[in-house]
Amino acid sequence: MATTQHFHTLELSRRRLLRSAVFVAAGGALAGNLMTSSAAAAPHKMPQQAVAYQPTAKGGLRCDGCTQWAPPNACTTVTGDIASSGWCTLYKPKS
Repeated sequence: MATTQHFHTLELSRRRLLRSAVFVAAGGALAGNLMTSSAAAAPHKMPQQAVAYQPTAKGGLRCDGCTQWAPPNACTTVTGDIASSGWCTLYKPKS
């Protein structure tokens, strides 16, 4: 009788372990999917201060000559209003 009772306890533990593993795997998949979706929906932009943005050109380098310029007053990589005559450290000239 002791052997049957021990087997029953072991079976319950195995069931709990498998059930927990399924929940953990499902939760991980859901969390990964949510992180991927939110990253695609809202690309990360840098604050103006972090990229030394200035509303005036640096030499002949201007935001409207940058590959990241988004008319009329935005940038794909920097937050906030961006002047077409501005400049920052992320400047990449158009080809």
